[in-house]
Amino acid sequence: MAKETVLSGIRPTGFLHLGNYFGAVQNWVRMQHEYNCYFCVVDWHSLTTHPDTKELRQNVHRLLGELLASGLDPDQAVIYVQSDVPEIAELYLYLNMLAYKGELEKTVTFKDKVRQHPQNVNAGLLTYPVLMASDILIHRATRVPVGKDQEQHLEMARNFGERFNHRYGEVFPMPSAFNYGASLTKILGLDGNGKMSKSANQMATIYLADDDDLIRKKIMKAKTDSGPTAPGTPKPDYIENLFLMMQLVSNAEIVLKYQQDYENCTIRYGDMKKQLAEDMVAFIRPIREKAKAIENDKEYLTYVIKKGGEKARANAMETIKLIRNAMGLNYV
Repeated sequence: MAKETVLSGIRPTGFLHLGNYFGAVQNWVRMQHEYNCYFCVVDWHSLTTHPDTKELRQNVHRLLGELLASGLDPDQAVIYVQSDVPEIAELYLYLNMLAYKGELEKTVTFKDKVRQHPQNVNAGLLTYPVLMASDILIHRATRVPVGKDQEQHLEMARNFGERFNHRYGEVFPMPSAFNYGASLTKILGLDGNGKMSKSANQMATIYLADDDDLIRKKIMKAKTDSGPTAPGTPKPDYIENLFLMMQLVSNAEIVLKYQQDYENCTIRYGDMKKQLAEDMVAFIRPIREKAKAIENDKEYLTYVIKKGGEKARANAMETIKLIRNAMGLNYV
């Protein structure tokens, strides 16, 4: 029985952080052994908000290094760069004929970007969901790992696919949201203000590229309070977040000790943060060092990019043939 196809992408902007790792990449590493996976570095998407391309090559290489160091395997999954597959742009053109200005303007992420970048409201930003739909539909993917902020885009991809199928004939299966478990791991910023982000407060975000001392410094500055005053006191979000991170990188005995200290109202957050910092350093250091080694190995990176691009393009070309035949775009 053929494996279902999974498609997910990530923009080469900023650095991968702990939230990216546990919220997405760790799941991708598992998926690559169970599904037909396409993982895309979406460089075209990045141009909607980062039009200056001087650092794009370096950013793409760094991101690939971090993804490979985190466990993605080019022999298990198709790992490629979006702009190496021009068929995506061709499908983007066709789907734009099926997308309407009104629905695109209502997209939550578009409204957010307009507020954040009022001087850069470009057509690419408006049609971002159409390009995302093209990323998915070009591989006829049926499973798409997405967070809450991308669910509207996925629904739009389904709408565009259905409109195409209705008008020209059945080409696209309908993609659906997919992740392991009922909820994704969501790690808050160390300042307690929302989730970790590539672009928000950098001292509140732990990046896979952070050195040991910077990791320690960030965790020691993490928001805490004076501690519980009675057994059974519920943990505030920012304290729960410290325990979540400890569960992810520390051994069970250490986690249990601090859980008991919290319940007994004897917890010393300074000691807890010191322990968490050392365990986080031990967790991130090998990923950081491996990522840097891969990034500096230009021959291997070239191999990975070319291999992934060739595989992704071969599959995309098959889809384009189906699309052109369905549309009647064959004149000889």
